[in-house]
Amino acid sequence: MTDPNPHSRLTGVLLLTSLVAMIAGAAIAVPSGLTLNPSDPAATLAAVGAKPGLHLTELAFDVLGWLALTAAGLTMAARPAETPRPHMVTLAGGLLAAAGLAGLLHDAGNLALTQLAARSTASAADTVALAVMLTAKWAVNLAGLLWVAATAAGAAGIPMPAGLRVTGLIAALSGLAAVALPWATGADGPTVALEQVGYALQLPIMIWYGVLGRRYVRRQKPAPGTVVAA
Repeated sequence: MTDPNPHSRLTGVLLLTSLVAMIAGAAIAVPSGLTLNPSDPAATLAAVGAKPGLHLTELAFDVLGWLALTAAGLTMAARPAETPRPHMVTLAGGLLAAAGLAGLLHDAGNLALTQLAARSTASAADTVALAVMLTAKWAVNLAGLLWVAATAAGAAGIPMPAGLRVTGLIAALSGLAAVALPWATGADGPTVALEQVGYALQLPIMIWYGVLGRRYVRRQKPAPGTVVAA
């Protein structure tokens, strides 16, 4: 497989880095009870306050994941005009970068919560924690929505086998269901169990980008004089 774009391998490495970092963060947060559900701010503050080091470690992996996703989106958007649908690839890359930035905003809220947990003796701490968590949760919901849009645009515009294209569209639908969950629960927000379902629904998108990243990494530049098919 050949590709005239020198950014392809870098895009692939960044996508794989993002996947590994996010999975590592989730592997720490989920079994440790650090997914930070806003339904019980006091309990969340207590959980973070009891495991600040673990929470910061999980955040470090998450920040790395979103940073790598942002950078992958930017390098993807820089694909050359020789791509059959350059506007769709640029759109996919731009949306992916925007999703990464929204994810970083989510992590900023979670980092603020870590500091709040260390000062939770104040009477207003629970109220402030709830505000921070809600902001972080809706930021990651926005990131998920942008990620779904980037996946749909990428599946439509990035050159790939038909099977991978269909899988990408299915993954986008799964991610869209995850994004819709908080809206469907009204003002109360999702329960912890429903939140875990949301994470599971986003997993197909993560895996799809992992496969896409592997394809990018394996691409080689064509030999001089080789004609690359559109």
